[in-house]
Amino acid sequence: MSSTIPKTRRAAITKLLIANRGEIASRIIRTAREMDIATVALYSDADIDAPYVLQADESVHLPGTTPADTYLRADLVLDAARRTGATAVHPGYGFLSENEQFARDCAAAGVIFVGPSPEAIAAMGSKIEAKRMMAAAGVPVLPGATVENESDEDPERLRAAAEKIGFPILVKAAFGGGGRGMRIVSDQSELTEAVGSARREAASAFGNGTVFLEKFVQSPRHIEVQIFGDSYGTVVHLGERECSIQRRYQKIIEESPSTAVDDALRDELGRAAVAAGKALSYEGAGTVEFVMAQDGSFYFLEVNTRLQVEHPVTELVTGIDLVRGQLLVAAGAPLPEEMLDVTPQGHAMEVRLYAEDVAAGFIPVSGTLTTLEFADLPGIRVDAGFASGSQVSTYYDPMLAKVIGYGPDRDAACDRVARALQETRIHGVTTNRDLLIGILREPEFRSGAIDTGYLERHDPADLMIRRNGNDSVEQIHALVAALAAQADRRATSSVLPRLPSGFRTLPSAPQSVSFRAGEQVIDVEYLFGRTGLSVRVGDWRPESLEVNAASAELVDIAIDGVRRRYRITRSGAAYFVDSALGATELHEVERFPDPSDIQEAGSLLAPMPGTVVRVEVSEGQSVSAGDAVVVLEAMKMQHTIRTPSDGIVVKIPVAVAAQVDSGAVLAVVQDGEN
Repeated sequence: MSSTIPKTRRAAITKLLIANRGEIASRIIRTAREMDIATVALYSDADIDAPYVLQADESVHLPGTTPADTYLRADLVLDAARRTGATAVHPGYGFLSENEQFARDCAAAGVIFVGPSPEAIAAMGSKIEAKRMMAAAGVPVLPGATVENESDEDPERLRAAAEKIGFPILVKAAFGGGGRGMRIVSDQSELTEAVGSARREAASAFGNGTVFLEKFVQSPRHIEVQIFGDSYGTVVHLGERECSIQRRYQKIIEESPSTAVDDALRDELGRAAVAAGKALSYEGAGTVEFVMAQDGSFYFLEVNTRLQVEHPVTELVTGIDLVRGQLLVAAGAPLPEEMLDVTPQGHAMEVRLYAEDVAAGFIPVSGTLTTLEFADLPGIRVDAGFASGSQVSTYYDPMLAKVIGYGPDRDAACDRVARALQETRIHGVTTNRDLLIGILREPEFRSGAIDTGYLERHDPADLMIRRNGNDSVEQIHALVAALAAQADRRATSSVLPRLPSGFRTLPSAPQSVSFRAGEQVIDVEYLFGRTGLSVRVGDWRPESLEVNAASAELVDIAIDGVRRRYRITRSGAAYFVDSALGATELHEVERFPDPSDIQEAGSLLAPMPGTVVRVEVSEGQSVSAGDAVVVLEAMKMQHTIRTPSDGIVVKIPVAVAAQVDSGAVLAVVQDGEN
């Protein structure tokens, strides 16, 4: 089949509007530029200085911050296309990418929608209808039942459905994803409450509370197949991706190929995925997702009618630019020749770098990225949505970047990504970087024996320990931060700037400073004397020290005979230290803290900036340990704040819809005897 593009259609895409933000916007712009297609970016108030805005040829401001006011406003998106003369819209993923009506609105406005037909989107918009269609097409599906309204929640009806399906059962939102509206139920006593709470969450998140019940596969793998179709009826698959490493039902590591899929199974998966695509008359890039049992049997989950976050791993093992393919097909061309006979080579591994606090339960965080510098290593690709100085807001998904590695085999890909992450400098926000490195180096993961329960078997806190055999990283980095601070003071001093601070010709008291690293306080004492530098860090005293160089940004020092170079970045009272030992964030402790900063006993604080969506208690109410007090929404997720102990709610200084900052007091719960 020829890949010649019909001139009447190809000429139509001269300017492309990207109806998205962050790393996927940058990714689409990169390919559009290579194809000599002009680009238009959209940006909200929160994204005014985002890198992708500067990368586009033109940009249009969408006033507001929330998705509902900006990137989900189809009318504003199409008005931007009209004003800029854009002839096509690429929706990326999320937002309007799987919105049937938006695809229809684009057609009505004479703008090409870079994606499948509205009919295909509509068919897959309901997971219930999708399962029915796939079953009819011969694609394996799991047995299940639907709960559309309150009458369907009748306990007897649910009991009968559960007996037919068999426990454990997965309760899942019919019109959404990302783990919202999802519950795993182990026995009959939990079912009614699980269905009710899942329906409430689904209604809040997606505007539709319909859920369905299906058999939950124990220790499953999440396998998906990339499909591609054109308007001439051709549908192909480009191999599978393994997406089993997840937290909160959201993927964090993806790879291609899967260690569980041999050639025979790959062919079977591919044929099922192509059958799904043909049933939809599919055009463009799509992904057919399957849950796979330990015995290799697999069952249909859903079709994502868009480009996937993890598409780079397929690009690296096939050598095919999927965004280019999307633009060609959208312009009316048949599938490119290189897609018609694909043999994946090597192995690709992708990790999602999130702004989140893993130790606190994967809570998303916000703030300013004072430094974001990725390692430049062979075989590494970085798709980033942020740069040094970028603001990470509370309004959108907290993914900072995708780091993708390619190698001749899986071990090489893992090694390259782990090293790239370790050498990347990230300051200003807490990230999941250490967890990702820990997983990539963990023996069970390296053996390929993985499933969606991996992070339930492996404590993230244990996986994050990366000390290279040294248990004193925070202490060493605190010492380095103290030396960098004194070097900075002397360099900016107008009196004897070359003399170390604290230097005395006669014995004297040492200089002292304290840093906080997480919950740990590290006291550092140092003294420059005629015999050299003497140091005490907590209870640790180095046997030998040799300072080769020291400045505010770099300390080159040999500690107990081991020389390393430490890079330091300072932002106010925060010090960020990077070395071969890892990265540490330190905060200088004030000598005389402001009494007004001390919180009232029993205060429950906001772990991140967000919006109060529910207040579950009232003042004067008695609560027990673990009771829900306030529910916050931030970065598309809801987070329940619970009381750590029994007591009485004595104060609730917030109300529903209130915007709160990190550390704000949400409630005060005190012992009832006080």
